[in-house]
Amino acid sequence: RARSVGRAALSLSAARHAPAKLRRTVRMVMAVGAVIAVALAMAAEVQGYAMTRAGGANFVSGLSTFSSSSSLTGLPLSSRACRARSVGRGALSLSAAQHAPAKLRNDLMVRVARGEKAEKTPVWLFRQAGRHLPEYEAYKKETGCNFLQLLDDPKHVAECTMQPIRRYNLDAAILFSDILVVAEALGIKVEMPGGKGITVPHPLASPSEVSTRIPASIDVKDKLSHVIDAVKLIKKELDGKVPLIGFSAAPWTLMYYMVGGSSKKNQENGERWLKEHPVESQKLLDILTSTVIDYMSAQVEAGADMLQVFEAMGDFISRDSFYKYAMPCMEKIAKELRARHPNVPLLVFPRGATYSLVDLQQVGYDVVTMDTACPREETRTALKLAADKNTPPNLARAPAALQGNLDVKLLARGASTKEEVREAARKLLEELGAGALIANLGEGLTGKEDPELVATFIDSIHEISEKMLAK
Repeated sequence: RARSVGRAALSLSAARHAPAKLRRTVRMVMAVGAVIAVALAMAAEVQGYAMTRAGGANFVSGLSTFSSSSSLTGLPLSSRACRARSVGRGALSLSAAQHAPAKLRNDLMVRVARGEKAEKTPVWLFRQAGRHLPEYEAYKKETGCNFLQLLDDPKHVAECTMQPIRRYNLDAAILFSDILVVAEALGIKVEMPGGKGITVPHPLASPSEVSTRIPASIDVKDKLSHVIDAVKLIKKELDGKVPLIGFSAAPWTLMYYMVGGSSKKNQENGERWLKEHPVESQKLLDILTSTVIDYMSAQVEAGADMLQVFEAMGDFISRDSFYKYAMPCMEKIAKELRARHPNVPLLVFPRGATYSLVDLQQVGYDVVTMDTACPREETRTALKLAADKNTPPNLARAPAALQGNLDVKLLARGASTKEEVREAARKLLEELGAGALIANLGEGLTGKEDPELVATFIDSIHEISEKMLAK
């Protein structure tokens, strides 16, 4: 249509020897034809794209500029269309830039996870958001929400995620969420009765319920849309300050709660299921593995920069069962996420099962986490020996970075002085080395910690490691 209008205008211009009144009419028609041609070309360029208010304003501004430009009407039609497309792309590019994730200003953790050098040791903390912060308790009181209720609203999730980032000099944010959201998405009810922690009031009562109560698959972008929306909102709030860690519980940990109901009761149920109902157990684990992969992948698509897998219930599975049932799930998660998102670092924490750290490195995890009981120097040595013998398929193609493992008890109110915390940080760095390390805890913050001691640990890691790495 643009070419047709242009041809009509150009044909009319041939009447340049006509009377003056006709020539004026011709020039007016040519001008109108040029404007219509530009508008149609630009509309064709942006057809199918949703334009933002800012993008739309640029579109209108660009159209106005071209329609009033004396140079445009003197150009051939093909040049006008090209220029119109250029304006259209400019408007869209500006719109996209306004909504594109900001470039990371602090990428220490990402670099370390990829095996690159860093000028200091990055640090973040398990459960860094939440109950140890006075502002978190104040926010719960202000909103009238308990923990689970906060998780239902992306605005609440974003606020709670950002609180420790505002208070501390941390090198990463982690999504404020819970390990059982995947179980909830599969139809398992989760509660948080006062003082009893998170529980599953109606766990799977028999192996047959794996088929009758648990769907074979779900659309995580539907069932967990509130979490995905929260990730997007957090990335906007962070504005590139630090990377965002997305996470999920590992399949065994989810199964443990789904058949036992609590971390404090029925602790033997999970292992018993593995031994007495191996077929149904494997079916459940397969469903959970696929769901976890899709869920974590959706977090990356929403903006997460790194992914952490929590195998939180390693204390409640035998070593033999871990390697028969849990490890294959962890390996599949690593391989599939690496295939879908080749450059996104993968972190893993098998709390209570750190005998598996070497094997987790060898299946592709970039960062493996020590719990408090894990020997530091021996673990570092074991990872290197395994990687030297058989190059792991991680991003570094080298020994995995280590994460951990300060004893969280040192940070409790009244437990230590600032100088004692500083010395504990120094010892951690001396025993593990400041490179290829993400400083963290051996388990999550419990709510009893002194924020001043937490800040001392974080700042000490940065200050001491920077001097060590500068030598």
